[in-house]
Amino acid sequence: MNASDASMSIRPVARVVSPYREKFGVPRQPGLVPAAQGYLEMLPEYAAVEAFEGIEGFSHLWVIFGFHLSDGQPRLRVRPPRLGGNEELGVFATRSPFRPNGLGLSVLRFQGLETAEGRLRVAVSGLDMVDGTPVYDIKPYVPYTDALPAARGGFAAEPPAAGLQVSFSQEAEAQLSGLGETAPGIRRLIEQSLALDPRPAYQRGDGRIYGTRLSAYDVRWRVEAGRVIVERLVCVE
Repeated sequence: MNASDASMSIRPVARVVSPYREKFGVPRQPGLVPAAQGYLEMLPEYAAVEAFEGIEGFSHLWVIFGFHLSDGQPRLRVRPPRLGGNEELGVFATRSPFRPNGLGLSVLRFQGLETAEGRLRVAVSGLDMVDGTPVYDIKPYVPYTDALPAARGGFAAEPPAAGLQVSFSQEAEAQLSGLGETAPGIRRLIEQSLALDPRPAYQRGDGRIYGTRLSAYDVRWRVEAGRVIVERLVCVE
């Protein structure tokens, strides 16, 4: 067998516990929503603290994961949302989920290790993954080699444009006020996620009601005059 014929199989080492319960509304890059906090829950055979000895000195982690909710059909040309969904580029020039091996790569902020009832969780924030996403590897982010000041960013050289303003209806405000101590975190998650305008490029008209699963809630919202209005929160868990 020559190198071009070599293949390998990989198995998950963890599963993502995320406030994003479906693809719609997930940030398109990591770190855009600091309030998106969750865990990498290690599978039993890797739930050993010694496997993470020395990790406490790192602020961020590389996470290699699988796009398990994509349609499984790799494409050579894709339409990046950053370009409005109308322009095609080569798949290897993008971070599209429609890849030959369906692998994704994200940098997440490391928030610590948690152990309980025989489980080991890696706490992270800035998530851009759906709940249940398989994780195939975790590596420390090393600033001196991973952050390259002279690097060029191609069509994504600049951060996304300033987000939309997010406001809440009286009904939504009343619902938030009833959530007690969890309300501030839920509010930040909603504001930061919806400010990125998760609507597809072809559905950017005003007035339509959208539903986005965030944590235990189906958040119903619409856009009017460039502003997101959260109508209500429907508890679904």
